[in-house]
Amino acid sequence: MKSLKNHISLIIALFTVLFSVQIYVAVDRTISAYENRLKNDYSIIVVSNKALAVTEFKAMDSIIERSEPIATDQVLNRLQGEMTKKNLDLLKLTLPKFYRVYLSRFPTPEEIQKLQKKLEKNPVIERVEGYAQTHDTVYKLMLLFKDVVQIFSIAIAAVTSLLILKEMRLWQFQHAERMSIMALFGAPVWLRSAVLFRLAIVDAIIATIVLCLAFFVIEQYGWMDLLLRTVGISIQLFDFLNDALRSLIIALGVSIILTLTIVIGSEEEE
Repeated sequence: MKSLKNHISLIIALFTVLFSVQIYVAVDRTISAYENRLKNDYSIIVVSNKALAVTEFKAMDSIIERSEPIATDQVLNRLQGEMTKKNLDLLKLTLPKFYRVYLSRFPTPEEIQKLQKKLEKNPVIERVEGYAQTHDTVYKLMLLFKDVVQIFSIAIAAVTSLLILKEMRLWQFQHAERMSIMALFGAPVWLRSAVLFRLAIVDAIIATIVLCLAFFVIEQYGWMDLLLRTVGISIQLFDFLNDALRSLIIALGVSIILTLTIVIGSEEEE
């Protein structure tokens, strides 16, 4: 019963580490998806004194993906009753050209400033509006949220690793008699500690399976997916191939490294 309790404690500890890592991965995917959505919605307004083709905009900076002219017909239509056709045609020729410039990815505030300066250096461009203040607020909030989750995940992993070390020490004490007998017969350290490695590997596999089941339940109920869709984001929270494999590697890595720490520590004490 005591051995089973230790097993459950280690499985829960490993599951906590894997869950915190997966939450960070999910948050990173969410932010990437949100960045992609912002990229599609975000644009820079450019005012020029002559018509510019898409290729000309792309030549100015590689981050520029496409450009769309902003029609001025509505403004001219409002003036039809107030101006003669000749004056309207003249105004149409002298009126600046307005463009909406879209980027290939969601830029950082520094990239916006750099792009704005590049565009303003062009002699045909009169004004550039990048809405930097609004962009900076959104981008910094996203980075802050990502950093908070990362720090939280690292803190959980560190504290949980100490708990795993404690559980493995208990395992070592439980199997101390068997390991001592094997030592008397000249068994090497790795053979004496094989039982610890075996238990650690089995619990790592079980913790990974529990993680997969947990995210399967989360996706089945769909409440997280519904929450993300309210802000226009749809992502895969858990990839049952790649994420499961990564989680298994992390669980095995943590278990084996901490077991090695216990074994090497005990060998030095002897």
